[in-house]
Formats: sequence, C-alpha cells, structure tokens
Amino acid sequence: MPAMYQSDITQFLNKLKADRPQLEDEQRKGRSLLWDKQPIDLEERADQQASRIAQTPYSYYQNF
Repeated sequence: MPAMYQSDITQFLNKLKADRPQLEDEQRKGRSLLWDKQPIDLEERADQQASRIAQTPYSYYQNF
C-alpha cells in the first residue's frame, strides 16, 4: 500500500518529535507555568475581601 501524502509541515513536526522526544514534556511544563492556576485558599480569600476598603464611584470627588 503506498504511503499517504504528508505535507512539509507534518514531515517537519514528525522529524522534530523524533529528534527531541522530550519536547512534548517541555511544552506541558511551559503551559503549566503560564496557564494552570493554583487552588484557591478560601480562608485567605475571605480575609483579603474583608480587609478591602470600599472605593467611591469617582475617586477624585470627595464628599466634604
């Protein structure tokens, strides 16, 4: 059976993955640094919200 057509880009990616098998793990690590969020500590979040100071709608206008 003859081989199916592969574009130049597909051939390049297949060769790159064969030459550098750790590439996908490196990509996953980079993705996790940028996109994966740490779990939210609900007690700490409640403390932060409780310590906030309410801001006036227009901060340059003060009711004297």
